[in-house]
Amino acid sequence: MKIFVVNCGSSSIKYKVYDMTDESVLASGLVERVGSDEAVLTHEPAGGGRQTVPLGHADHNKAMRDVLARLTDPDVGVLDSLEEIAGVGHRVVHAGERYSESARIDQAVIDVIEDHFPLSPLHNPANLAGIRASIAAMPDTPQVAVFDTAFLATLPRTAWMYPVPMEWYEKHRVRRYGFHGTSHKYVTRQAAALLDRPADEVNLITCHLGNGASITAVAGGHAVDHSMGMTPLAGVMMGTRCGDLDPAIIFYMLQEGFSAEQIDNALNKKAGILGVSGVSNDMRDLLAACDSGNERAHLALDMYVYRIAKYIGAYRAILPALDAVVLTGGIGENSVPTRAALCARLAGLGVILDGQANAATTGGKTGRITVDDSAMAIWVVPTNEELMIARDTAELV
Repeated sequence: MKIFVVNCGSSSIKYKVYDMTDESVLASGLVERVGSDEAVLTHEPAGGGRQTVPLGHADHNKAMRDVLARLTDPDVGVLDSLEEIAGVGHRVVHAGERYSESARIDQAVIDVIEDHFPLSPLHNPANLAGIRASIAAMPDTPQVAVFDTAFLATLPRTAWMYPVPMEWYEKHRVRRYGFHGTSHKYVTRQAAALLDRPADEVNLITCHLGNGASITAVAGGHAVDHSMGMTPLAGVMMGTRCGDLDPAIIFYMLQEGFSAEQIDNALNKKAGILGVSGVSNDMRDLLAACDSGNERAHLALDMYVYRIAKYIGAYRAILPALDAVVLTGGIGENSVPTRAALCARLAGLGVILDGQANAATTGGKTGRITVDDSAMAIWVVPTNEELMIARDTAELV
């Protein structure tokens, strides 16, 4: 069975083709600058022969047709025909309270995606554009929506309800939804297998640490709390997002003469690691600045690790037991110094780092980075959201 995975943004289409017999990637690629006159397609078959092809002006429909043509091209393609594709899996960011699992796409699913445009204005419209382009190009092929919010739909009301007037929730859908759910679902299942535990019995704290960052408490294989909120701005400090802060700061800055748009832009794009350090939102640049003695870089790193440690401590308190803390995402998988600093912050909970294991666990490797008698087992488990989408799609089709 071959599955085509699509992650469609407002000006991009990322894709992979999987052979689900062994979950191997047959091809991957990216269309950039969709909607402009300078769209470009980068296509890479598994056997090599990467190509970058200018497309000229291309909307999502044309870009999708160009991608599919590349997949069946006699020279660089990996398919004899599009009929080999058994299903198309689409990343969709927001389904609100409507779906706790991935779903075959029909008009009802499309209506739900559209209904959540106001809650995900940057992502859901683009996700739907990709779905429509795929349906137009392959009208007889099953299409599946894999929602970022689905894995987090099991949060209890105590965790997702905000202490605001009830009509805010009832009339305006103000509540915690959470994001990165596909990643948290994938590493939860991977960790359960590593620990030789049934997926519905494992208790974890999963930490997706990239430019965006989120933490999930998992009890019995199901999400029971999550750091992000109604939007991805809440939770731990991130590359350019502030994470949790006093909401009155926003009103204060309005009184100081900032517009709502300026504040929104600052908290989403100019805060976090970048805002504190003044160096970069990239952890590699931040660590280099720390090595050169930059005090603001040191402060940003300390703040980042401190806030992650606080969430881990809080989630340990609400879980019935803890099998492991799982680190994933670009920073979680690769930043040896950041992981070491986090383990040092967790020393009060009995965490003992295995320095050699930590240094060896990078570049896509899976491994435990704490010693055997550490009170918490901390594992690095690389995420693979595209494979999770492919698995859900294969299961449904």
